[in-house]
Amino acid sequence: MKKTFLLLILINTSCTTMTDNKPEAKKIPITLTAHNDSRVDNYYWLRDDSRSDVEMLNYLKEENLYKDKWFKENKPYTALLIEEYVNQLPKEEVSYPKANGNFNYFTKITNNEQLKRIYRSSNKNEELLYDPNIKLNNQEYYDIYGVFPSNDNKLIALSEDNNGRRVYSIKFLDPVTKTFNEQVIEGSSGKVIWSKDNKYIYYIKKDTTTLIANSVYRHKVGSKVGNDTLLYKETDESFELTLSRSSDKNLLYININATDNNEIRILNLDTPLKSPEIFIAREKDHLYYLEHTGDNSFLVLSNKNAPNFKILKSISINNRDIDSMETVVSHSNDIFINNILLINNTLIQEVRANGLPEIYLFNLTSKKTIQLPFEDNAYDVWIDQNHSDAKNLFYNYTSLLRPQVIYKLDIDNLKSDIVWEKEVVGFSRDAYQDDRFFITARDGEQIPVITVAKKGIDYKKSPILFYGYGSYGINIDATFRQSIIPLLDKGFIFSILNIRGGGEMGKSWYEDGRMMNKMNTFYDFNDSVKAVLNKGIGDPENVFARGGSAGGLLMGAIINLEPELYKGILSGVPFVDVLTTMSDATIPLTTFEYGEWGNPAVKEQYEYMKQYSPYDNIDYKNYPAIFITSSLFDSQVQYFEPAKYIAKIREYNQSNNPILMDMNLIGGHGGMSGQINQFNEIAEEFNFILNLAEKN
Repeated sequence: MKKTFLLLILINTSCTTMTDNKPEAKKIPITLTAHNDSRVDNYYWLRDDSRSDVEMLNYLKEENLYKDKWFKENKPYTALLIEEYVNQLPKEEVSYPKANGNFNYFTKITNNEQLKRIYRSSNKNEELLYDPNIKLNNQEYYDIYGVFPSNDNKLIALSEDNNGRRVYSIKFLDPVTKTFNEQVIEGSSGKVIWSKDNKYIYYIKKDTTTLIANSVYRHKVGSKVGNDTLLYKETDESFELTLSRSSDKNLLYININATDNNEIRILNLDTPLKSPEIFIAREKDHLYYLEHTGDNSFLVLSNKNAPNFKILKSISINNRDIDSMETVVSHSNDIFINNILLINNTLIQEVRANGLPEIYLFNLTSKKTIQLPFEDNAYDVWIDQNHSDAKNLFYNYTSLLRPQVIYKLDIDNLKSDIVWEKEVVGFSRDAYQDDRFFITARDGEQIPVITVAKKGIDYKKSPILFYGYGSYGINIDATFRQSIIPLLDKGFIFSILNIRGGGEMGKSWYEDGRMMNKMNTFYDFNDSVKAVLNKGIGDPENVFARGGSAGGLLMGAIINLEPELYKGILSGVPFVDVLTTMSDATIPLTTFEYGEWGNPAVKEQYEYMKQYSPYDNIDYKNYPAIFITSSLFDSQVQYFEPAKYIAKIREYNQSNNPILMDMNLIGGHGGMSGQINQFNEIAEEFNFILNLAEKN
């Protein structure tokens, strides 16, 4: 059968399936019992929290060698893809500058560098502050979480990660001498907020065992870290802390977050030695967010009796009773409000309507609403709060056909100008076409589907790669994905499935794919795949799927349900041993996840989780080809989950399809650090499915 993507194949070596010399993990049966139910786990021994066990590490290395052998025996697309990725990059990319007083901060990166260099400018004088590539050249992993200059620009706090664990060290850079002082804060979540007088910073520490961000500290610049003041510690492990600053930069927000409720404590950055105050105390099923108006009043985004949120006004900092607040924007069953920003007298709303992101401008005086227009069938757009000012709104726009751009909108005359645009060398949107439509799931629900492909291909004969996530209420929108362009050029169709468990269609969409409704997520994905194929989109013999993290759970669940539907699966850092992990509070982030998956201590929730947990539902089946990627120091999904999973699924698999794993022995949830390293990782994944797609 003729395939369009075959036209670009340069090397004509044969594609083989390797069936010999598979790594075999030893079996040490461990019985796990709960609610009078026993499960036997033969591969539990692969868990080593110290990550130093020699036998475990040797097994992971064997898996890596086996993976390398498979790729060596098949067509070497990886190098070709990396070359194409690098050729898409401009010689140098400069970020849009972020103003801080008299200085503008920005980054630069060339097409042969790994990490972005950090710069600032003033009066057109540009200076290099820090080059992280120097440190990455001397160690296997290095990344920067963020750069936080003081208000007077005399000192810069910088958060760095040395192993991918997402536990950050905060260091202080003198921008004049380009040297770091002796004080280093370890164990941070990364974010830094400065007091107005530049004497203090606020930061969060993570629990050393659970990795839950649970403690807020105040540090006096120049003092010993051991003397830092604990401002707040959260003792409920189902909550996690984040820090943010009001858009007018006057207030510190301590955000105390659980899945279905939260609490915000506020502190005036002009009075850094005071204690934070609760704005609205946590209450079951109540989520709220604040926008400080600058006159000691607040706009409150609240879901109390309003699942898709409403906007209220608190007339003063002391007016904290939700029920007594004035309604500014009422609840809508059709529009979900994600975010708000006040610019002068205009309330900017970031919303979702019919599964698409929109931006509404609401004039507080005239009560009139203006909806910004966007050109693509599917896209992503969001407010850029780093750059907003008293007159202009900055917002980001991107689509599968449009690399990211930043617009500056004059709110008075509604004139919009592009102030920054990502350059992708050689890309022309006219060469591709996108589409968005709805399919009907087995229970009658309408599921949004997005597709993109190169113009002129034969849809019925083209391999297709489906992507999904469906958890945490996270929106998977049609952002520009530079990595898929070479795949499209080789004849693939790419499709995003906005399944339940995500937030694309509002709060109910998330709830219908959470906890005791989780099976909807997996049914939606398989139903969508079959419906798309029935529309004549994609070759049924060449169907692939990709997902990462909770999307890796999705991959494991869909092939347990319908393995014959897929030819190949790409599963990144997959959360696959749901029941065992969620039963162990010592595993990082577990207790914080109860609101998403359930608590196995509750019998009903245990039984429901057991019916879909990928690891527990592996059976003697003809599984498709599977390529798993993971990292030894992953903070979100512990390495032993994919390690156990691949051992078990290879044991039960009845097909001759390759079952491979690449375990980074350094790196975290996002893989290796550096753009070239990440190109290599995605190129290897796509190498896998390109080889599989050739086999009929």
